[in-house]
Amino acid sequence: MPTNILITIAFLLLTALILSRIFTLPRNIWLLFVSQPLVMSASSIIVFIGGILSSKMASDPSLATLPLTLMILGVAAGSIPAAMLAKNKGRKFAVYTGLSCSLMAAIIAMFAAITALFELFCFASLLIGVGGAFTQQLRFAAIESSLHADDVPKILSILMLSGVFAAFLGPEVALVGKDLLSSPYGYAGSFLLLASLILCAMLMMIGFKNPPVNEDEIVGDARPLKVITKQPIFLIAICTATIGFALMSYLMTATPISMHHMQEHSLQETKWVIQSHIAAMYLPSLFTPWLIKHLQLKGLMFIGILIYAIVAFIALSGQEVMHYWWALILLGIGWNFLFLTGTSLLPQSYHASERHKVQATNDFILFGFQAAASLLAGWVLFNAGWHWVVITSIPFILVLFAVLAFYHKHQQTLSAQEQVKH
Repeated sequence: MPTNILITIAFLLLTALILSRIFTLPRNIWLLFVSQPLVMSASSIIVFIGGILSSKMASDPSLATLPLTLMILGVAAGSIPAAMLAKNKGRKFAVYTGLSCSLMAAIIAMFAAITALFELFCFASLLIGVGGAFTQQLRFAAIESSLHADDVPKILSILMLSGVFAAFLGPEVALVGKDLLSSPYGYAGSFLLLASLILCAMLMMIGFKNPPVNEDEIVGDARPLKVITKQPIFLIAICTATIGFALMSYLMTATPISMHHMQEHSLQETKWVIQSHIAAMYLPSLFTPWLIKHLQLKGLMFIGILIYAIVAFIALSGQEVMHYWWALILLGIGWNFLFLTGTSLLPQSYHASERHKVQATNDFILFGFQAAASLLAGWVLFNAGWHWVVITSIPFILVLFAVLAFYHKHQQTLSAQEQVKH
């Protein structure tokens, strides 16, 4: 119902107002908090209906996950241009470039649904991904807007919390707009509504100010990228975020098709599972600052990996709605912990003068692997079934445990070096 969309947006604004009274943070943070979910709805719409719509439009059903894969490839391909544009033209210019790209993509997707052209829908999904690359860079804009380095985990948690609203907005927009415009397989109106949300975000971001840069920090020669990427802390950050993100995408991409297309669970039940999953990706941000304070990033990382192991056990236990629901809920929570850990560790690997190229490299690797995982998910699902999708994820969970052990050893080495100095 349209009412659900209006209620979600009202709660988004109310939450921003309440949090702004609790936390004294720059205005940029709250503008990002409100506008980000409106744009992020694009990705949750593709996750929810992309595979379902594509399975009807594509000549080969195994290509149903191709639009989602192309969307993620678009994020990977757009990550370096987004970072470089932010460096040369400022964050605000880059933000509006990304929003314009997302708006164009929504309109193209609408025409693709009307004409039932799978190739055009794939192009629109790729373009949504390119726009999404700029949206992903907003977390770095938030970090740069912080006044104190100690505020970074808190700001990231607050910004990630706004994703809860995208979890509900996207699927609701998809269902409300399903029959809004006449189209062979529906959902053309969904992308029309998405375009409206993006326009609202563009209006709100008028008040966004380019984050101040400490000129003292950028004086001096930046280190070569190959030197930065050899640092243990960079490797730990990139592996934690990338493997965590790729595994999440791998299982999430296969879920709607497995549930609705193969197991014949209803579209409402599928929507509920996907909404719950995306909400679980961001809702833990309410308490992750407390967890970081008491467990530190290493403890948060350990819990995230342990949750992933539990996800695999539940997903292998059955294919009823509750099996999918519990697995996807926990998958979202585990992703939150691992992504927040990796993103919080990354700034420790670079100086201010190096931030744009390191951020771009991080996102290119992260979303490149995520794209490969989503494409592989469709192939494994249609050729081997849901259980093999889960089984093939287990080795990567074990790799994450190895990364955790490496992180622990790295911390011990740093601690020993500090003791020698003093």
